[in-house]
Amino acid sequence: MAYTNKLQLVYGDGTLGLASDGFHYIFSYERGGLESLKINGKEWLYREPMPTFWRATTDNDRGSGFNIKSAQWLAADTFHQCVGIDLTVDGKHFDQLPIAPLNNDYSDHEEAEAVTIKYSYKTLTVPATDVTVTYDVTADGQIKVTMHYQGHADLPELPVVGMRFIMPTTATGFDYTGLSGETYPDRMAGATKGTFHVEGLPVTKYLVPQEMGMHMATEAVTITRNSTQNNADHDDQPFSLKFAQGETPFAFSCLPYTAEELENATHLEELPLARRTVLVIAGAVRGVGGIDSWGADVEQQYHIPADKDIDFSFIINAK
Repeated sequence: MAYTNKLQLVYGDGTLGLASDGFHYIFSYERGGLESLKINGKEWLYREPMPTFWRATTDNDRGSGFNIKSAQWLAADTFHQCVGIDLTVDGKHFDQLPIAPLNNDYSDHEEAEAVTIKYSYKTLTVPATDVTVTYDVTADGQIKVTMHYQGHADLPELPVVGMRFIMPTTATGFDYTGLSGETYPDRMAGATKGTFHVEGLPVTKYLVPQEMGMHMATEAVTITRNSTQNNADHDDQPFSLKFAQGETPFAFSCLPYTAEELENATHLEELPLARRTVLVIAGAVRGVGGIDSWGADVEQQYHIPADKDIDFSFIINAK
């Protein structure tokens, strides 16, 4: 039987709310991203998902000087400048965002079958380049996320190109369909394809914290939590959220730390207490090298040149 429900729209003073049975999303104009992703009463976002361009450097990165040559991508990963927002509802494009006082023209029972909201960013690099993130939302709660990185010849090579989701509490584990174990573009030969379960959010005990936990060629990953930051929520039963591939498989890491937190720690004990889940879904990942740690670069086919456009997509399933 066809799905006949529609999205309920709330045109707020500075936000767009989308809701239906079991889910409620809030897209912020002021904060430049998806502000709330609530499914079955459980909030999945601690911060707005943002483009990510940095993975914590490795001994090999530092040995080859890659961290110095590409350092401005760390700033672009930390701070984001949203320069434009486009909204389309059931095929109608808004020439002006329906913010106050324009939102007074709408009722409290607006509906739609499909909504597209596109955020445009300028990277904080010299020179800057353009990045767009598009959310296509359908009445069943599915969100297709598409990221486009505009290549620029005058920028240094990238460590990663992806989207970062920070979730409010630590995951109890995750299940994924893809390659076994930790894999990188130049560390895939020994992996096998299948469906795997990972308990908790394991952190490799490097003496100096660095990049870890990537999984290449992933078809889907499901994150499971059993706690929220809502003090009135006493339900500790597990709840999950699935991210599936769009047109092609993606890479992902699921850790209790951001790349910046790993980068900032010079020893394992300097890392903060694990309290959140950091999911990175990537369309491109630089290799980790390992020929030696004293100057050898990653092999050429495992670089991410800055002058090439990068597009990838994935789907968030609310049901």
